[in-house]
Amino acid sequence: MQQQSKNGFLANEISSSKSCDVGSSVEDTNEIVVRKKAGISEANGVTNFAPVFSLSKSEEEVVRLIGQHLNEIGLSQTAEKLKEESGCILDHPSAAHFQKHILSGKWFEAETDLEDLRPFLLDVKSLTEMRFLLLEEKFLELLEDGKHIEALHVLRHEMNMLNHDQERIHALSILMMASGPEELQKRAKWLGKGKASRYRLMNKLQSFLPASVMLPSGRLRTLLGQALTLQQQNCKFHNTKVTCDLGNFSLLNDHECSREQFPCVTVQTLSDHCDDVLYCKFSNDGSMLATGSKDSTVIIWNVDPETRKLSRSMTLDGHTTAVGHVAWSPKGDYLVVCAGGGEADCPDVWIWNVETGALEARNSNSPDDSISCASFSPDGRRFACGGLRGQFYICDLSGSVQEHWEGVRVQYCHWKNDSQILVADTHQRVRLYNFDDSTDFTVFQDDISNDVMSFAVDKSGRNIILNIKNQGIHWWDLTDRVLVRKFQGVSQGFFMNYSCFGGVNEDFIASGSEDNQVYIYHKSKENPIQILSGHTRNVNCVDWNPRYPDMLVSASDDGTIRVWGPAKPSTSKGLEALEAD
Repeated sequence: MQQQSKNGFLANEISSSKSCDVGSSVEDTNEIVVRKKAGISEANGVTNFAPVFSLSKSEEEVVRLIGQHLNEIGLSQTAEKLKEESGCILDHPSAAHFQKHILSGKWFEAETDLEDLRPFLLDVKSLTEMRFLLLEEKFLELLEDGKHIEALHVLRHEMNMLNHDQERIHALSILMMASGPEELQKRAKWLGKGKASRYRLMNKLQSFLPASVMLPSGRLRTLLGQALTLQQQNCKFHNTKVTCDLGNFSLLNDHECSREQFPCVTVQTLSDHCDDVLYCKFSNDGSMLATGSKDSTVIIWNVDPETRKLSRSMTLDGHTTAVGHVAWSPKGDYLVVCAGGGEADCPDVWIWNVETGALEARNSNSPDDSISCASFSPDGRRFACGGLRGQFYICDLSGSVQEHWEGVRVQYCHWKNDSQILVADTHQRVRLYNFDDSTDFTVFQDDISNDVMSFAVDKSGRNIILNIKNQGIHWWDLTDRVLVRKFQGVSQGFFMNYSCFGGVNEDFIASGSEDNQVYIYHKSKENPIQILSGHTRNVNCVDWNPRYPDMLVSASDDGTIRVWGPAKPSTSKGLEALEAD
């Protein structure tokens, strides 16, 4: 009888690539693959290996991963020494032979190896697909070598008899007309004869086999990359376009960004407004900021790309009441101003040309209206506006009402796509209104007893955060229509407060608060990662620069605008430059 090792497998089973019984399970194979050899003895003509010590399952897998990586980076002798000392083999012998034959272009031997691998396939039906892929590579290489008769034989008598993917066979037959190797490679989307295309083929074939029989290519690098990605996701101050991959970060320490690189220090305080500053919003390209105030003016600021500081560009005045909300056109050439903002009822909407500083139009549909919010269409030709008295309009840039919806009490709105507009109403709901077919429906209704005061939608259009009276900030998934998280700490009970998504990947949420502070959250955490102090009265609004992720602004009832930046100034690169890198 053969001696069984501590790990439950027979050590002498590795003596031949064909020694595994056809009915063996994948679990049995996993034990066959890894062996510890020591203390060889003979009994009844059978060689037994009695291990002096044994590796745990996880230790065996680590050895296999390291051995594979050593081979992939060219340290094959070191990998052989590792296998010799540990007694571990990287892949099942049949799989190792299969890979060797594929990479050397020995197609007949590789087909024979496939039969040895049949018992280990995740799906027996995959054998046909694997053979088809193998023969396809064989066909293309023969064609590149100019052996058209042999290639045609493979196509007609080997591939065709598999009765698999006839459409692909037809496409391959057309390649017989290719004028040369370059045209063949281009039309077939193939790398050409050699190890590059054979490695690509091997990766495809490995996907049909369990990892216990053959490790996926680059498995150790994949695992390390996943670990770095998880560290990046858990890093509460990660706000850079540089991704956590093996080429950018060290494996010797856990990744952790410094707070000093995060916008949490006041770098500029502006007091140009004469009264409470109620709203602030960057243009879509991040080059300008608009601020609205209780002093009835809007100030347009230019953003210095080097210092991330603001300089006054122009003042838009003539509004009859406090300016509580503004909306930029997608190109940043127009600005819609709503003069109500909860401070006073006002039916007017102002449309400004920011490039010239001229008032393009002033719209007042009815003296009974109270317009408090607006949002531009994606094409910039129209805007939606509404208020709590049941007004909901679609207007063009001349201020003319093109369409309207009766009886909708609008707390806040956001133009989602060509014809759909998200609206928070006075029934704790977020509804979607389609002006093309005059339909509407409730996207979700928060389980709350208080009003949705405002909301913000991220660039993907999937995530929305709601500022809710006396209940903080709620994050909802618009696609799945589920509440993802409730964020704690923000105080909002009497005034309009606005929040925003921000950072390189919009992983952060910032909000003003009635306790005079700015709250910053990482989306993965319900408690704030930073609370910024400096304002002396209610912080009405915050906005994160969409181009410079290390720049945040806040507007307060203390009459100031604060620009927040990192303690250590960054380079002048904007988001586009970072993406290009």
